[in-house]
Amino acid sequence: MIDELEVTSPSRTGSRSVERLSQEGLAAGLLGALTIALWFLLLDLFRGRPLITPSLLGTAIFHGGAGLETPASLPVSLEMVVLYTWVHALVFCVVGGLAARLLAFAERRPNAGFGILLLFVVFEFGFVLAAMIFAEPVLRVLTWPAVLFGNLLAAVVMGTYLWHRHPGLTVWP
Repeated sequence: MIDELEVTSPSRTGSRSVERLSQEGLAAGLLGALTIALWFLLLDLFRGRPLITPSLLGTAIFHGGAGLETPASLPVSLEMVVLYTWVHALVFCVVGGLAARLLAFAERRPNAGFGILLLFVVFEFGFVLAAMIFAEPVLRVLTWPAVLFGNLLAAVVMGTYLWHRHPGLTVWP
């Protein structure tokens, strides 16, 4: 009898829901991070400078942009690649976690769906605008269309994964 109560108690159900959302967010974030990393790896390979993107971004973050005056001549640093990759994955996991929670909220309250979509659009273009303003030396190597397309590609992969995990989502309320 006590075991039945423990299994059906609201607190156990709530903790399972939080755990499920955390796992979904982590998986979605890692899928998004991997997608954009592969996108830029392909671009870097096409340009003949594999891993230059994470090296350049790592240098911009961890060295305050020192050496980015001539980003095209910046050598690839495996240390910067590893450090940036960790930060990149962590940020995407946080974004994935937020997305999983927002979609769970939209699943319970369909009227919130449009607001969440609008938030995504504002966030995406806000990110590109901030990159254009604050990371101009980086964008000499990584063009803003490549950044925008990579982010949209990652968002599609994350969104597709989360859409399948939240069958109660509706496009229109």
